[in-house]
Amino acid sequence: MLAGLDALGVQRLICLGDLVGYGADPARVVEVIGSRDAVIVAGNHDRAAAGLMDLEWFNPYARAAAEWTAGQLRGDQSAYLAKLPVVAEEAGATLVHASPHDPEGWPYLMSPADGALAFPAFATRLCFVGHSHVPAVWTLRVDGRLEFRRGVGAARLTPDARLVVNVGSVGQPRDGDPTAVYAVWDAELGEVEIRRAPYDAHEARRRIYRAGLPGILGDRLLAGR
Repeated sequence: MLAGLDALGVQRLICLGDLVGYGADPARVVEVIGSRDAVIVAGNHDRAAAGLMDLEWFNPYARAAAEWTAGQLRGDQSAYLAKLPVVAEEAGATLVHASPHDPEGWPYLMSPADGALAFPAFATRLCFVGHSHVPAVWTLRVDGRLEFRRGVGAARLTPDARLVVNVGSVGQPRDGDPTAVYAVWDAELGEVEIRRAPYDAHEARRRIYRAGLPGILGDRLLAGR
């Protein structure tokens, strides 16, 4: 995945949270992404692994994974996750894991109505989110029209519009397609393209089983759910 981004000439990596949480290699992920001079905001699973969230809010599978993940991280890696901001700005875009209107309540943006809640909560013209693991774009026109679409494809920041872009998920897509989802953003041109890339879900599933994590976390990768 990272090699593919490098081949595209991507200058900086942005991660919208949940470096850890469901996968079997949390320490390796923190090590690799942390070495890339990336812009990263905290996801709820990062906060949980760092001991900053009450796990009672998690379902049993996520809770088991969070507890296991916390035990896999070195102290400095846990401290690194604990220091990640919940909201950030980069090159004129707002970055948040869940939604700018309630960043630590961790709401899911799934519908047009959900997206409408987000726009009043950020001052930039563009906001990137994750959390739902489902790629989508909300466009708010200056005349108040709200447009919404799911899936991959390009979006452009025009003078008459603001955008909220959910970039999907590299490690656990949930839109029915097991391939990884990510976005390439050209800040100068105001263009965002949500893309898919090959992802060895079978190997990821094997690693999850070998680690002793709940099997459902591996099985769901094969269905992209």
